[in-house]
Amino acid sequence: MELRVDFNRPITVGNEFEYMRQAIENMHISGDGPFTKKCHALFEQELGVPKVLLTTSCTHALEMSAILLDIQPGDEVIIPDFTFVSTVNAFVLRGATPRFIDVRPDTLNLDESKLEAAIMPRTKAILPVHYAGVGCEMDSIMEIAGHRNIAVVEDNAHGLFGKYKGKLLGTFGSMASQSFHETKNFTSGEGGALLINDQNLIERAEIIREKGTNRSRFFRGQVDKYTWVDIGSSYLPSDMLAAFLFAQLEQREKIQLHRKQVWKTYATGLKDWAAAHDVRLPYIPDHCEQAYHMFYMLLPTLELRQKLISYLRERGIYSVFHYLPLHLSDMGQKFGGREGDCPVTECISDQLIRLPFHNALTSSEQEIVIEAIREFPF
Repeated sequence: MELRVDFNRPITVGNEFEYMRQAIENMHISGDGPFTKKCHALFEQELGVPKVLLTTSCTHALEMSAILLDIQPGDEVIIPDFTFVSTVNAFVLRGATPRFIDVRPDTLNLDESKLEAAIMPRTKAILPVHYAGVGCEMDSIMEIAGHRNIAVVEDNAHGLFGKYKGKLLGTFGSMASQSFHETKNFTSGEGGALLINDQNLIERAEIIREKGTNRSRFFRGQVDKYTWVDIGSSYLPSDMLAAFLFAQLEQREKIQLHRKQVWKTYATGLKDWAAAHDVRLPYIPDHCEQAYHMFYMLLPTLELRQKLISYLRERGIYSVFHYLPLHLSDMGQKFGGREGDCPVTECISDQLIRLPFHNALTSSEQEIVIEAIREFPF
């Protein structure tokens, strides 16, 4: 059947084309141009973060954090089993051994009650992932990490402008990564950012991002020439992408208001149906202000989840599952992962379905989705 409702549909929301035209006229479409600086300033002001650096992806922001923490072969990092591969890849690339821990059955976030037992003598970092833009239990995580002098790096790909107990996600750990992939609330197609909360990491972060050179110091007039001073890579996005992103960020209140309405429409329209069929809807703790990144449901079984995905596709509605357990992947098993290690992740991975959710989703399209789900023959 012809597609009626996309899972995701990236759109322009303001001055994207105008700003990209200006970027060309500025004759600076490579990295760290005027629009990159505008994005940096906006984030630093809105988030209260000492330094923000745009990157080519959230993956690259995570890779930078691994370099900044001087991750070495044999070091260990603690990672929730239910996350995207970038979270673990960034640290495995530096030689680290991942220790996967299970997630909470309610928020699907890292289970902080299992954190202490996972810490070993060579644990170098903890990587909480704010799944669906709902904050992890950061009080407990930061307390445990602080007692052991272990760095916390937040994977905040889903959570920009979300809050935990009134404090913005991405501002707890020494660093945090953001994503501006086309599936995120605010996009540049591909892109990311590294949020740096530890002032001591800022200068080296600039060097790593600039291919291991002190080029940023040169442009600030702090040195008369720049040279190779450290390891690094090319993590700067084009200013064309920053121009597109800045236009999106200017409309952040409008975008977030729309996404909030989409989320609440799903929650209201499916509440009674879900209760009647033992289907779980997202749980948002009272002390969390979510970022309205996605809407998911947990079906009772894998068979029903797959059946619903196929049923919706037959009606032109594109819905998808999400992460598979990392410890059971080919790579995860090389690090010792075995079936039964993370039972919550193994269960919810089979049950979870994500519904269409994007900045162009209309109320009539949502009605189509909700009606189709309510008619699903269990």
